[in-house]
Amino acid sequence: MTKRIDFQTDPSHYRHWKVDYDGPVASLYMDVDEDGGLFDGYQLKLNSYDLGVDIELADVVQRMRFEHPEVKVVVMKSARDKVFCAGANIRMLGGAAHGHKVNFCKFTNETRNAFEAAEEDSGQKYMAAVKGACAGGGYELALACNHIMLTDDSASSVALPEVPLLAVLPGTGGLTRVTDKRKVRRDRADIFCTIEEGVRGKRAREWRLVDEVISNAKFDEAVEERAREFAAASPKPDVEKGIALTPLAREFGEDGSVAYSLVEVAVDRNGRTATITLHGPEDDAPSDMDAFTAQGAGAYMLRLARELDDAILHLRLNEMELGFLIFRSQGDPAKLLAHEKLLLDNADHWLANEVLQYWKRLLKRVDVTSRSMMALVEHGSCFAGVLAELLFAVDRSYMMEDAFEGDNRPMAAVTLSEANFGPMPMGNGLTRLETRFLGEPESVDKAKAAIGAALEADEADALGLVTEILDDIDWEDEIRIVTEERASFSPDAMTGLEANLRFAGPETMETRIFGRLTAWQNWIFNRPNAVGAEGALQRYGTGVRGKYDMERV
Repeated sequence: MTKRIDFQTDPSHYRHWKVDYDGPVASLYMDVDEDGGLFDGYQLKLNSYDLGVDIELADVVQRMRFEHPEVKVVVMKSARDKVFCAGANIRMLGGAAHGHKVNFCKFTNETRNAFEAAEEDSGQKYMAAVKGACAGGGYELALACNHIMLTDDSASSVALPEVPLLAVLPGTGGLTRVTDKRKVRRDRADIFCTIEEGVRGKRAREWRLVDEVISNAKFDEAVEERAREFAAASPKPDVEKGIALTPLAREFGEDGSVAYSLVEVAVDRNGRTATITLHGPEDDAPSDMDAFTAQGAGAYMLRLARELDDAILHLRLNEMELGFLIFRSQGDPAKLLAHEKLLLDNADHWLANEVLQYWKRLLKRVDVTSRSMMALVEHGSCFAGVLAELLFAVDRSYMMEDAFEGDNRPMAAVTLSEANFGPMPMGNGLTRLETRFLGEPESVDKAKAAIGAALEADEADALGLVTEILDDIDWEDEIRIVTEERASFSPDAMTGLEANLRFAGPETMETRIFGRLTAWQNWIFNRPNAVGAEGALQRYGTGVRGKYDMERV
């Protein structure tokens, strides 16, 4: 799997999903093209999916929020007879490199989280209308919806058969959503996750695996009725028209670099690093939300988010040996804060809300990216407001202290805003500053008192906002040493270390999902019981069960 995976698509290129819009209700049909796999060597039979199917789904979810804000209910259905979705394609998993499998599961989780949270964040409720077999990742698609309806017939069931069939876990949040979201009793969940055939009808409802079970004859009518009821009860304001998410402007260099309009990715293959430079706005902020809306996808705060999002995903899946990401910024922090303030001051405007919610999702994506990360607060930087969140998302941050010889850029500064104290929580439900200062909440209060001040090195250091400040004499050597040292460590150890350290504080369903993926599924995907020559993934479909090493580890 060496070809570059592109996370950008649009409805004219969809091969696997179809959407019908009917006022406040949208019907989302899964209709996977068997011959439309992202790579050669497998067919996507029975509405099974690979990363390409999920890339399209992520695009659907994003466009639903920005291009179709009139939608209040999304009904997820299958366009195939007798099957809702068979889950992740087993041939794909069996042939994929380990890193691809894990990153595929991670992106799939993020996509599920996006439509699961759409009801709370955007007023768009996702329903699953399940007809036919709904197994593994197919049931996980349904689990991430906030209402599940199952038809009552002999062909329709829900199942998580990964353990008995494949020797792996339901890796896109299945186990966690069964216990934490659906609140299925532990002993029943144990039965459910260890049987191949799944659970049907009234038993599925009794065990809380679904919300409603409807006879086949009345199912379609009941689904439509329920969708209209939910739409009528929705508090989401009516919005007549959204904005178009136009294609991103980007160029890929032969050396692996990527240039967007506001984001640059420079690659050092020998050092195994990628440097991501974010540029502040050149123009003043729009005068009001009408002017912002008129700019559409070209509006600075939305354009920057989309470009950074694409860059992170590109690095995750296409540049797996670039293990150290370095964030830089350049620009006018006052202008950036003015653009941000327009959104914060108008958070009740549908588009302002969507852009802010997008930044929340994007920063969470940074949080769970399995790379070492560092930020450099240099002269001329614009780590302010939402961009300052990156300083608290990375593993370490270094800041220039005092003037540097020959450098006439504005003095390095960090500027906090209201965005750093609530609107952008991590997966643990806390802000990044609350997580950073878990044992000293008074430090959060001190930082909040400094909102709006351009904090130079000494002040930022005193408030604990950066790891270390360095002067002209030490800067170059210290940054080089840190970079070389970090890139020399075992990637496996670093992934485990970072995933543990980044999520201090309370456990939530979201942190449990990603924690289990990082540790348990990552480990299981390496074990011969699953991926060995005689493992379950390799033998699936042959009629011969996997051969297991029965030692408990």
